[in-house]
Amino acid sequence: MPLGPDDLFTRFDNLGIEVKTMRHPPLFTVAESQALRGQLPGGHTKNLFLKDKKGAIFLIVAEEDAAIDLKRIHSAIGAQGRVSFGKPDLLMEVLGVIPGAVTPFALINDEADKRVSLVLDRRLLAHDMLNFHPLDNERTTQIARHDFEAFLAALGYEPAVLDLPGPEGI
Repeated sequence: MPLGPDDLFTRFDNLGIEVKTMRHPPLFTVAESQALRGQLPGGHTKNLFLKDKKGAIFLIVAEEDAAIDLKRIHSAIGAQGRVSFGKPDLLMEVLGVIPGAVTPFALINDEADKRVSLVLDRRLLAHDMLNFHPLDNERTTQIARHDFEAFLAALGYEPAVLDLPGPEGI
């Protein structure tokens, strides 16, 4: 059974990481998120759960307004051929979340297997504060960038930090 939000918050506490969480109706798209943003400053994201033709899995975490060209992203992230969205059953199997709740926090559910390659858009890391769903899409959790990096390190993840290409190039 995958870990849930309470497990995630316990991990934050154990790591000495302070977060701020806001409850809201379930959100499934960036547009819905923008409409209910509230008072959470910082970087807001889009999170893409992708797989390549050989079955390698990638989680791309980018600025919410990033225009990511799925026909070209494979070469930037080191995928074998073009990528496609991972199916919901694979998403649940690997990260323990449903579509609409994809988040880098869900790597807590891949900590042992490390099946996912994490790719962060460099523009996102310009923010001091970052906002992600905490394993469900009914809340948004704000975390300091340095604490997010510490969380990833505690899980054993070293993300690839890239200037992701959009439709017009980089």
